[in-house]
Amino acid sequence: MASHGVPRVAETTQRTEAQRLEEERQIREYRDLEDLITTKIAERQYTLEVLELTSKLLKKNPEYYTIWNVRRRLLIYGLFSKPSVSSSHSTESLNTSLIDTTKASSENSSFSTTTSSAASTTIPQNPVSPNHGRNGTTLDLIKADLEFMFPIMMKYPKCYWLWNYRLWLLQEANERLEPEVARELWKRELTLVGKMLVKDSRNFHGWGYRGRVVSELESPRLGGQSMVESEFEYTTKMIHGDKGLSNFSAWHRRSKLIPRLLGERSANDEARRQFLDDEFELIIAAMYTDSYPYQQSAWFYYQFLMTTVTEYVGHATITPNFTPEDRAEYVTRQLVILKDMLDGAEDCKWIYNALIDYTMALCRIEERAPELDERQDCTAWLAELRKLDPDRSGRWGDLENSPRQ
Repeated sequence: MASHGVPRVAETTQRTEAQRLEEERQIREYRDLEDLITTKIAERQYTLEVLELTSKLLKKNPEYYTIWNVRRRLLIYGLFSKPSVSSSHSTESLNTSLIDTTKASSENSSFSTTTSSAASTTIPQNPVSPNHGRNGTTLDLIKADLEFMFPIMMKYPKCYWLWNYRLWLLQEANERLEPEVARELWKRELTLVGKMLVKDSRNFHGWGYRGRVVSELESPRLGGQSMVESEFEYTTKMIHGDKGLSNFSAWHRRSKLIPRLLGERSANDEARRQFLDDEFELIIAAMYTDSYPYQQSAWFYYQFLMTTVTEYVGHATITPNFTPEDRAEYVTRQLVILKDMLDGAEDCKWIYNALIDYTMALCRIEERAPELDERQDCTAWLAELRKLDPDRSGRWGDLENSPRQ
C-alpha cells in the first residue's frame, strides 16, 4: 500500500518463464501454509508453533483478517493461559528505546525468543484466569506481538486489520496486566505512532490510532490526566510541517480538540474571541503563503471556524456568547478578506463558493433579504462557479433559485 505522495508504478514488463514458475511455487507454499493452520486450529492446537505459522502467513498477506482472528484465539484460549515463565524480568524493560524495536526484523521478533519451547504442547481450549502480574508470559507475549507487527506496519501502513489487531492487543494488556505496566505499553505506542506520522503525516489510520492511544493515556484506570494542550500543540507542529496545509487529519483533529481545550482553560469571552482571531489568522496566513487558496483541507477548517460564527445553535462553538452583532461583524470582516483573496486567484472556486455562502449567512444573521449589490455579486460569482466547476451545475442552479438569492 502506497503512502501519500508516493506514486504506484505499473508493472509493464512481461514475466519470464522462471518468474512464472517462482510465482507458482510461492502460491503453492502459501496455500499449504493456510491449510496447515486451518487443520491445526480445527484440532484446537492453540500452541506457540501455530502462532509462528500465523506469523509466516501474515508477513505474506497482512490483509487476511481471518488469520488475525485466529491469532486472537490462540492468545486468549492458549498462550495467555500459560503460567508465568519467569518472575525475574523487571518492568524497566518496557522503557527500552523504540529505536531498538524498529531495528528488529520480523524474524528477530519471533515468539520463539520470548517464551519457553515447552509452550509448543497443546493447550486446553478453555482459558484459565488471566495473568495480572507484572511479568511473565502475558507481558512477554504482548510485547513480542507488538514488535512482530511493527515492520509489517511500516510496509503496509494503511492495512485496517493491522491497526485493529494492535489496538485489541493493547486492550488485552489493560485487562490482563497491572495498570502501571499497561500504561508503559500505551506510552510506547504514542512514540511509535509519532514515527509513523513522520513517515506519512496524512495517514488517517495513524491519526485515528493516535486519538485512541491518547484517550487511554488520559483514562483514570491508567492514572492519566488531560493531554489536550500537548495534542493541540502537536497539530500545530504537523500543520506547519511539510505539506501540512493539505493534512485533512491534522486540521480535523485540531477542530475536535478546540471545545475541550477552551473548556479546560476556563476561557472567558475575551479569551475565546482572541482564540478565534488567532485561528482565523493561522488559516488565512497559511492559504496566502503556502500554496495559495487552493487546498481543500484548509477550506474545510476555514468552514469549521465560520460555522462556529454563523451556525451557533447545536454546535460546539468557540464563542457561544456572541451576539448577532458580533457574528455579523465577523462575517463582514471575512467577506472583505475573501474578496481581497480573489486578486490573483480568480480561478479558485473555493473563494467564490465561500463568498456566496457567507453573503447569504450575513443576510440570515441580520434577518434581511439580500440587497441589490449583494444579489449582483452573487450572480457574478455563480457564473464563475459554473465555468470553474460545471460538474456541479445542479448545485449552482439550486443556489441561484434559493429564496435568499
